[in-house]
Amino acid sequence: MRPLDSGSDGVAHTLRERDWARISPLLLIPLILFFGLYLYDLGQAVEMPHLVDNVFMQIHGAGHALFRVFGLTAAVAGGTFLQLFVPFTLGYYFIWRRKPQGVALCMFFFFEQFLPVARYMADAQAQQLPWISIGRYDSVIHDWNYLFTKLGILSYDAVIADVVRLIGYLGMIGVTFWFLWRGVNDIADDG
Repeated sequence: MRPLDSGSDGVAHTLRERDWARISPLLLIPLILFFGLYLYDLGQAVEMPHLVDNVFMQIHGAGHALFRVFGLTAAVAGGTFLQLFVPFTLGYYFIWRRKPQGVALCMFFFFEQFLPVARYMADAQAQQLPWISIGRYDSVIHDWNYLFTKLGILSYDAVIADVVRLIGYLGMIGVTFWFLWRGVNDIADDG
């Protein structure tokens, strides 16, 4: 039996050989400016990043409802899981289709969602952030207080949140540079 990367299955081989869509300067410049301004706005606590978080908060809530059938722990973890799974899966779809602008946007927002997750993690002990719930519950629990307590790591909430936040920022910056690199190479190849 041949290893998967040898092209024996046809699909992996075809995917590897398929060319990526070209990035034109008319697409590269606005997206790089968007990423740069978005990162700047995150540092300045401007409204735009919070609007995006409001959209993902609905996905987070849907994750709680979707995973409720698997028990309390799955329902609690399901919110963050779906919040991260949606942009990651869309990013993978665009990788499959070889569309760098789709990959960049989806993966940028995948890593951006690490920031509100980290903010919520850091609040696990204090539990002072406002809670949003879908439906009526007799008792509402703090996701990360519950999960960290269950894992026995509640006292490390701030440290874990700092690491998650760092991964988010590094990921967004990495995606931005990857997209810039791809675009500059495409423009150089065309010229």
